[in-house]
Amino acid sequence: MLTFKIAFRNIFRQKRRSLLTSLTIFGGFALATFSIGWADGSYNFIINMFTRNDLGHIQVHFGNYRERPSLYKTINNYQQIGKKLDSLKSIEAWSPRLYSAGLVSVNDNSSGAQIIGIDPLREEKATRFDKKIIKGNNFLPTASHEAILGKGLAKVLNADIGDDIVIVSQGADGSIANDVYKIVGIMTSDNEAGDRMSIYLHLAEAQELLVLPNQIHEIAVIAGKLSDVKKLTNQIEKLMQNSNLEVSPWQVFAKSFYQAMKADKEGMWIMLFVIMLIVAIGVLNTVLMSVLERQREYGVLKAVGTRPFDIFWLVIQEVVILSVFSICIGAVLGTLMNYLLSFHGITLPQAFTYGGMEFKTMYTEVNARSIIIPTITVIFSAIIISFFPALKAAHTEPAKTMRIH
Repeated sequence: MLTFKIAFRNIFRQKRRSLLTSLTIFGGFALATFSIGWADGSYNFIINMFTRNDLGHIQVHFGNYRERPSLYKTINNYQQIGKKLDSLKSIEAWSPRLYSAGLVSVNDNSSGAQIIGIDPLREEKATRFDKKIIKGNNFLPTASHEAILGKGLAKVLNADIGDDIVIVSQGADGSIANDVYKIVGIMTSDNEAGDRMSIYLHLAEAQELLVLPNQIHEIAVIAGKLSDVKKLTNQIEKLMQNSNLEVSPWQVFAKSFYQAMKADKEGMWIMLFVIMLIVAIGVLNTVLMSVLERQREYGVLKAVGTRPFDIFWLVIQEVVILSVFSICIGAVLGTLMNYLLSFHGITLPQAFTYGGMEFKTMYTEVNARSIIIPTITVIFSAIIISFFPALKAAHTEPAKTMRIH
């Protein structure tokens, strides 16, 4: 306790030096807190946009449909599976989908397209489909021979609201599937490649067109929290009790995107290392100067019988006290910055594309990681870097230092 009191008083003996050291630690900590909050917030925002906007957090397919899509690999009686999914509180929404490829034409313009059958109400709740419509209207609740085109496909076909679009595909019974639908909306998912190929039909009409009554190819599940995905995947697998159904989290069905995100996120540790290196150099400079200036003091302490360990511990405690004080202030500022930017975000000078989606604004995130990691790192690096000055002080030779000074 006595050593702590002496260490605390020593901090205020050189107020300017202590202030500069505190500012170095404080700035490094606040910057590290912001960097982690920015990294986590940005990546989680991108992941949520990428998954919630279209793919879902979890997908359920029949057999190996994900690896080898086929018109015939369908999930039957999906409503019964839906009732089981509704029993899981961690699920925010789920949506059934039916897929096929076909030829679409408007007047004299034709193009290949991906036909997607959706349940309008469930898709609206799951992926906010209604918010993606940039022109026209969403589907009516009941099937009315309506179609919604991706922005890119509408441009290729020179199609507009009210035009008739002809779809030609293959039915599951081997027949030629063809019908005429009225274009009621044009949508964008911020995925240019997807919008270039997508045409959406009411699920009931897609099932009728493809001769797949009460059948779908995919169930997209939206989790309440991104952190619940792994646990929820295991719960769904147990709930299904059917080896014919494959339950995949987004890390699996969007593997390339996940690996790219993981690689980018690892860059955060390089930035954190650079920040801590700057802090460490600042602390080393200050502590070393302090020890060199106070060599006579340490010589007197040893002359009156103070143990080397006590002197060593005295120097370490001074650094720890300064670090804790700086961390407390840095935590307040860093958390406040992350909190404000988690709502308002930072508008980028130029939008960038990731996973086929365009992003213009990035958001930070307030979490425990952004405080715990910098706290441990700052204190650890400050203690390690002060070892050499502390050892130098502990090994002071009383007779020699007192003669010099």
